[in-house]
Amino acid sequence: MIRRSLILLTLLFSVSRAAFAQAQATVVLVTHDSFAASEAVLEAFEAETGMRLEVLRAGDAGKMVNQAILSKNNPLGDVLYGVDNTFLSRALEGEIFEPYQSSALEFVDEAFLADDTYRVSPVDYGDVCLNYDIGFFEDHELDLPASLQDLTQSQYERLLVVQNPATSSPGLAFLLATVGAFGTEGEYTYLDFWEDLRLNDVLVVDGWSDAYYGEFSAPGRDTGSRPLVVSYASSPPAEVYFSEDPESGAITGAIVDANTCFRQIEYVGVLAGAANPAGARLLVDFMLSEAFQEDLPLNMFVFPVRADVELPAVFAEFATIPEAPAVVDPAEIEQHREAWIQAWTEVMLR
Repeated sequence: MIRRSLILLTLLFSVSRAAFAQAQATVVLVTHDSFAASEAVLEAFEAETGMRLEVLRAGDAGKMVNQAILSKNNPLGDVLYGVDNTFLSRALEGEIFEPYQSSALEFVDEAFLADDTYRVSPVDYGDVCLNYDIGFFEDHELDLPASLQDLTQSQYERLLVVQNPATSSPGLAFLLATVGAFGTEGEYTYLDFWEDLRLNDVLVVDGWSDAYYGEFSAPGRDTGSRPLVVSYASSPPAEVYFSEDPESGAITGAIVDANTCFRQIEYVGVLAGAANPAGARLLVDFMLSEAFQEDLPLNMFVFPVRADVELPAVFAEFATIPEAPAVVDPAEIEQHREAWIQAWTEVMLR
């Protein structure tokens, strides 16, 4: 009996040791559904570290963060990437990350840093901005709106399509841009602006695809009639990149005047209680490496946070980066997000 028990314990120890070794040989990246990277770049991480990378997609950013908080005592993976500044406070308050200061942060502008304890590190950013149909404005000899307030003028009646902030990430970002531009108190608030937009016959749809591919009037959109849409500053280079005739140049542009855009910054962090914390730290380093940063623009159409990374030619030529996006403190967003959305709904969808 004693001999049999010793044999059983030896087998169990061997299995546990093998399982532990397997865990150490794998790094699990928890991310949102929009994550994309070149196969060659992901393989480079595996070759450099000798570890297998497993990507676990967990829905949109909000759902991903909620799942990470609910499972923090038994984390879904080792690293979480894709929490942005609209949900960052929730993630930090949920205590799902352990601090890690990557040496690669020396190449990152301090303006992108959001946590002085380094629980998260910035990876990329993208600006939600108004996009416009170049041909429409040229054909109608119509000046572009130079501010959000301009959108309430009669010459822009029935020209704009936006997304519902309750169902769309860019819709929420644009709502936050209006909060940053007009504030929530005073004689003219963000709700007053939205009321004026409603009176100017703005169109509200559920999601980005509905707006951009269904209602936007850029050439090739047979169903669209609205020459202004809420999209991204990176949408014009994306249009050129995927065009059948890229030599013809841009058919859309982004409006990046002060306080007209909202900057979304995406962060990565080592999950507290990770099965492979050493591998997690290596993955954070890798996502801040030149190789991964250079890969970002043409895969997720966002901008790298490293200042020393050269942008692809199509980005360098056709992307415009806002110099003064609207600013809303992440803690304010976390505290008031739902109330702002509810107030918007009562004004726009009543």
